[in-house]
Amino acid sequence: MYNLPNFVHQHFDKTADELGDIEKRVLRKAHERKIVSTDINAAFSAEASTGERLADNIARIGGSWSFILAFLAFLVVWCVVNTIVLVTRAFDPYPFIFLNLVLSMLAAIQAPIIMMSQNRQAERDRFEAAKDYEVNLKAELEVLSLHQKIDLRVLTELSALREEIARLSGRIEDRSGESPII
Repeated sequence: MYNLPNFVHQHFDKTADELGDIEKRVLRKAHERKIVSTDINAAFSAEASTGERLADNIARIGGSWSFILAFLAFLVVWCVVNTIVLVTRAFDPYPFIFLNLVLSMLAAIQAPIIMMSQNRQAERDRFEAAKDYEVNLKAELEVLSLHQKIDLRVLTELSALREEIARLSGRIEDRSGESPII
């Protein structure tokens, strides 16, 4: 495709030894004419542990309207049962101390799980940015390679045209005996 050391020095302003792992991998893929783009969701999910997938699912459910509405319904039922239905034998009478304990424990468990999921989302964003960089870098390299090929072809054609002009000028000069003005 191209002379690798010259290409690297010309387009990266550094030697091949100074390139990072990403640049080397992209150059190798470009040279082998292979793609660098991947399904980011599949690639990222393949690296996830069971705990990370569980945290993502809990955060997905806990942050949904269906969970909020279901939990609101649970709270209403709890309060109605303990104030109206079980007026004399309520297992958690007003001010609902047991309910407060349950809510506090739920919040204590749910908060770190949501933070784990947010950290994982930030990690996914970094992974996606790195993949985007690889794809963009390969696209730039391909465009530069195409420019070099086109430039080489244009220069070759210009050289051939100059030779043809010189040949035709020589023929005209031979016929007329004088030098043509070009």
